[in-house]
Amino acid sequence: MSTPDRRTLIADTAIGLVASAGLRGLTHRAVDAAAQLPSGSTSYYFRTRTALIGACYQRLAELDLGDFHGDGQPSLPDRDAVAAALAALLHRWLTTGRARQLARFELSLEAARNPELESAFHRAGLGARARVAEVLGGLGAERPEESAELLVGWTDGLLYDRLAGALARSRPAPDLAELTVVTRRMVDAALG
Repeated sequence: MSTPDRRTLIADTAIGLVASAGLRGLTHRAVDAAAQLPSGSTSYYFRTRTALIGACYQRLAELDLGDFHGDGQPSLPDRDAVAAALAALLHRWLTTGRARQLARFELSLEAARNPELESAFHRAGLGARARVAEVLGGLGAERPEESAELLVGWTDGLLYDRLAGALARSRPAPDLAELTVVTRRMVDAALG
């Protein structure tokens, strides 16, 4: 495994800090310390806090798209395969990828409040929607972009509910079988 470049290391570290401490814990100095970089390194690459948060958006988008393509499935031939792939992705994001998803939600709220960040956040999310539209189009969706918006919205809602919703702490992490049933219903509904 290769060592990440400095910008990637900084973005990954910043995402980890946001996941553990929220945005209040995201400072250039804190990133330097957590990444074990010389003081001033983060501000050299990302002069402002806005630029650092923008790097987080870009990195989250890269990682999420990597997860979409990570299973090596160039095409998903039917609804069952799509539901199983989405369930596996959700399971990963609710277990081993939990921190990254918490950071994504935290950072999305910042974009909603800060016009300087809004376009970077929305631009970062377009890749996932395009991939979902491509898959749903392959399954025969009449309006794949519209269907993708619904499926992504439902997926985000499920993630948020399980990670930060009112019952998140008292509810056990869903198992893959449960998620597969839920995602099959979501895919069927998105396809209408």
